[in-house]
Amino acid sequence: MALYHFHVTQIKRSEGRTAVASAAYRAGEKLHNLWDGETHDYTKKGGVILTEILLPEHAPARLLDRYTLWNEVEQVEKNCNAQLAYSFDLALQNEFSLEENIALARVFIQKHFVSDGMICDFAVHQPDREKGGIPNPHFHVLVPIRPLNADGTWGAKQRRVYHLDKDGNRIKKENGQWAFDAVPTTNWGKSEVLEQWRAAWADMVNAKFQEKGLSCHIDHRSYVDQGLDLIPTVHEGPHIRKMEKKGIRTEKGELNRWIKATNRMIRSMRVTIAALKEWIQEAKEMLKEPQEIYLAQLLSEAHIMRNQTAMTYDRGKTKAKKNNLKRFMDACNYLNRHGVLTLSDFEKHLSSVDKKVESSKSSMNQKQQRLKELQQLLEDAKTYGELKPIADEMKKEKYRFAKAREKYKVEHEGELRRFYMTKRKLKEKGFDKEPFPLKAWQNEFSELSAQREAEYQEYKLIQKELTLLYRIKGDVDRVLRETHPNWIHSHQVKEQEAAL
Repeated sequence: MALYHFHVTQIKRSEGRTAVASAAYRAGEKLHNLWDGETHDYTKKGGVILTEILLPEHAPARLLDRYTLWNEVEQVEKNCNAQLAYSFDLALQNEFSLEENIALARVFIQKHFVSDGMICDFAVHQPDREKGGIPNPHFHVLVPIRPLNADGTWGAKQRRVYHLDKDGNRIKKENGQWAFDAVPTTNWGKSEVLEQWRAAWADMVNAKFQEKGLSCHIDHRSYVDQGLDLIPTVHEGPHIRKMEKKGIRTEKGELNRWIKATNRMIRSMRVTIAALKEWIQEAKEMLKEPQEIYLAQLLSEAHIMRNQTAMTYDRGKTKAKKNNLKRFMDACNYLNRHGVLTLSDFEKHLSSVDKKVESSKSSMNQKQQRLKELQQLLEDAKTYGELKPIADEMKKEKYRFAKAREKYKVEHEGELRRFYMTKRKLKEKGFDKEPFPLKAWQNEFSELSAQREAEYQEYKLIQKELTLLYRIKGDVDRVLRETHPNWIHSHQVKEQEAAL
């Protein structure tokens, strides 16, 4: 099944991440980080098919060595909150061979990244899959954010563009410093450039599908841009995926399973609604009757036809007639209950069902967003609680001298970095002081989860309702084909073509 996935993140020290660790993980290697003294060993990681570093023409050969490249990136960045690298994760296609996938990825990287001066640490992964699972080949590209100068030295990420008055003189701010804008020296971080890359990758994959004579197609656009407006899934991350793979069910995993099931229903219902709307319009154009057509009459005629067919069976006549009667009564009862007598009534009722689907989807989407926020708050609060004793320890009397304090900071640098990052995230969300309202968050999460499940069950009822409407459409169709010989609408033609 064709799959589009093109995800970009930044490797930031402020999030407790390092470029060396990221490179080691993607390459399945053991790398030592000179910046913090930590060694990252991923040599036991499986599924790493290929790794290589692709350099622009002006880059020195020394950067072909992964250890050298990423330690230089770490060393040139002095800020403890520095942004180090862009991390690209792209899905490969199961419809292509491994060789075809790798060749396609290389061409894309060379054409859109390397040619623009980017140093690319390229890795292809094909993880082992559980029995019955879907293969997940993909590739990673790790790119330093800081560009490389023509002479092989590291360049600046930004340049200052000073504010000028009408005479061309620099303008000072109230604090006496020159006013300026920090302008990136590259366009790699621009959203419009990312969108171009995303589109280019989709175009290359689709061209390959066409070349191989496959009807598959991928779309780089978001659900909203595609007009699908489905509920977005939650990013799980490698830790959560690893737990799920081991059979450990997680909150994020459960939320994503619900979202995926809901989206499947949304797609199914929208297809059914679209087909019914198309059918109604074609029926109105084809029939052009001076008087309204009453559905009950057509359903009655369809019931007679089905019973006539049942009488031709060698066995099971009685059972078939009982099923036909139930089908007829279910349809009539539904139409009477909702006041649907004519084709026009059917159209109006379908519109109300469509609005009900959209309203329910919007409500569930809001709940999903809030559940995601609550999950993150609870995770951050847990991390804060686990790491706070380490931060508090540094306040004790024995660490009041600089030497002892610095030694402690070096020994616990990773934990302290994560603590202050988590503290900052909680503060940004308005929670800068303990105690955090954990109980309130947990109660709200449980309440929203229950509401979400209730709405999901309502969604399933709407799906059953649409199934019945489509069945009514089928029975009406049957009669119209008998009474109007030219009655073959485009939806039926499409279905016939798809079956060939």
